[in-house]
Amino acid sequence: MKSKFANIYFVGIGGIGMSAIARYFNACGYNVAGYDRTRSDVCDNLEKEGIQVHYEDNLDLVGSCYKDKETTLVIYTPAIPADHTELTFFRQNGFRVIKRAEALGHLCEGKNCLAVAGTHGKTSISTITSCIMAGTKEKCSAFLGGISKNFSSNLHLEPQSKNVVVEADEFDRSFLHLSPSTALISHIEADHLDIYGTYENMEAAFVEFANGSTQNGNLVLGPDIPESVKTRLRKDLNVYSYGVDNPDFDFYATNISYGNGLCVFDIKTPFGTVEGIKYRIGGRHNIENAVGATAVSMLNGASADEVRNGLENFMGVLRRFDIQLQTPKCVFIDDYAHHPGEISAFLGAVKQIYPQKKITGIFQPHLYSRTNDFYMDFAKSLSVCDTLILLPIYPARELPIEGVTSSLIYDNCKAKEKYLCEKADLIDLIGKLKPELLLTMGAGDIDRLVKPIKEFLSGNEN
Repeated sequence: MKSKFANIYFVGIGGIGMSAIARYFNACGYNVAGYDRTRSDVCDNLEKEGIQVHYEDNLDLVGSCYKDKETTLVIYTPAIPADHTELTFFRQNGFRVIKRAEALGHLCEGKNCLAVAGTHGKTSISTITSCIMAGTKEKCSAFLGGISKNFSSNLHLEPQSKNVVVEADEFDRSFLHLSPSTALISHIEADHLDIYGTYENMEAAFVEFANGSTQNGNLVLGPDIPESVKTRLRKDLNVYSYGVDNPDFDFYATNISYGNGLCVFDIKTPFGTVEGIKYRIGGRHNIENAVGATAVSMLNGASADEVRNGLENFMGVLRRFDIQLQTPKCVFIDDYAHHPGEISAFLGAVKQIYPQKKITGIFQPHLYSRTNDFYMDFAKSLSVCDTLILLPIYPARELPIEGVTSSLIYDNCKAKEKYLCEKADLIDLIGKLKPELLLTMGAGDIDRLVKPIKEFLSGNEN
C-alpha cells in the first residue's frame, strides 16, 4: 500500500488486528501513534517499537502532527464506540478515516493474497500457513490475529514477496474488503449475531467472501461446510476440501499416533503424500488446522518437504492451546476459546492428551449478546469440566443486557463442581481447589490473569 500520508493514527491501536497494521506502517517509516482504552502487553510492545500510545480519550494527548488532515490517515476499529471524542474529531474535521478492514484490504492489493476465514481455527491456520510459506523460496508477509511464537509478533514482513497471508475476520463483515487468490473457510457456526441478526445472514456473508476471490481462484473448505454454501459458489472457483481421516477429502491427515509430546501423522494431498510429520501441537482440531494450512500452502507452491519443515518447526500461537506450566503436580493451559464450538474442540483435545486428569476450567464469557445467544451451548460444552469457575462477562464494546450474566451458563452447566467468582477472588479459589489440570478460556481480559496464575501455581509446587 502506497500512502500520500506521512502520519498514521490508530483509534483502538491495541487490538490484535490493528496492532499488526500499526507495526507494518511503523516498519515502513511512517509516523505512527494511537489510542487504546487499556494498557496491555501488545501496547507495551508497540511502545517499545517506538509507537506512541495513550490510554485516555483526550484530544490533548494526540500529537500535533496527527491533527493535520492533509498528512494524517486515521484507521479505527469498529469496536470503538460511535461517540468516541477523538474519532468524532477526525470525522468532523475532514480527515480520511477508514476501518481496519479497509486498510488491510489496501495492504493486500497487488499481492497474492492467501486469506483464512472461519468462526474458529482461522488464527491458527493463518499462522501455520505463514510459518510454512516463510520457509519457501517465494516467502510471504503475514497479518495475523494472534502472536506467532515463531515470529514473536502478529506481523511478518517480507517486502519483496508477492505472497501475503491474512486472517480474514467475519466480525463487522471485515473480510469482504479482501480479494484473495486463495481463500479458506474452516467452519461456519452462528456467531456475531449482534452484527448479522441471523445465522443465514452470516452464512451469506461467507458466501460473499468466497465469491470475492480472484478469477479462477482457489477455495479451501473445512470438513463441515454446509451444502447451502457450496451450491452458491462461483463456478470458476477451484474448490478443495480438507479434514482428518477421511479419504473423501482432497487433503486429509491419516496414520495419526501420539507419543513423547508429539503427534505424528501423514497428510494425503492431490500433490502426493507428506509423510511422517512430527507436530508438537496436540489435539484432533489442531491436526485439522495443520491440514488446512497445508492445503493453502501447497496450492501456492509449497513442496512436501517445505510443508513438513514448516509444520515441524511451528511453535504455536500465544493463547492457542498455550501450555503455561507442566509439572508432575499441575498442568496449566491457556486458550482463547470463546465460542461453544471452540470450547468443545479445546476441551476435547485436552481430554485426549491428558485422559486421566481432572479438569478445572476457568471461563470468562465475552459479550453480553454472545452469552445471551449461546448460554445453553456454553453450558453444554463447559459441562466436560470436572470443576468450572465462571468469571463475570467481559463487555468489550457492549452495554449490559438486563438479566444476562454468567449465571445463565452456571445454572445450566452439568459440571460436578461449579463456582461463580470475581476476578479479585480467583487466586484464592485456585489455592483452595488445588487443581491438577487447570484451563483458562476466553477472549476478554482473562489473558491478564495468566501470568499471576502461573506464578501462583509455580510458587506452590513444593
